[in-house]
Amino acid sequence: MAFIRQRGNSYYLVHNVRDKGRVRQIQLAALGRRPRISDEVVESVTANHPFVEVDWAGVRRKASHELVQPMLNDSEYLRDLLGEIRAVHLEIADFQWPSLEMQRDRELRTQFATELKLLRGTLEVKLNQLRKGKAGRFGLQL
Repeated sequence: MAFIRQRGNSYYLVHNVRDKGRVRQIQLAALGRRPRISDEVVESVTANHPFVEVDWAGVRRKASHELVQPMLNDSEYLRDLLGEIRAVHLEIADFQWPSLEMQRDRELRTQFATELKLLRGTLEVKLNQLRKGKAGRFGLQL
């Protein structure tokens, strides 16, 4: 059965196999600094390791609850997240719309617009959470 393992600051989806009487770990997927089990991870692992049994619901639950919650109290994690937010903000601000319109791949243009809408929705949800009383607890005013 597959499970999530932390090595240093990164997380990996691994599976133990027995090879000549010894247990050895195979890496199914690198999950990065925050263990997210996306549909792409599921598809990749299923395609590359078809005989490995994975309890995806259990792995997702463990990744989202047991592993991510302690990170929220980690100031280094929050500083890194803030840096990533700033970097994405600058990348989006610098993006030139004519370059998207010149893109011949219609699916890529659609995906780009969809992801921007999803980002807007996520930001609105988080800002609304702050407005509904959680902001005062953190000393924020919106």
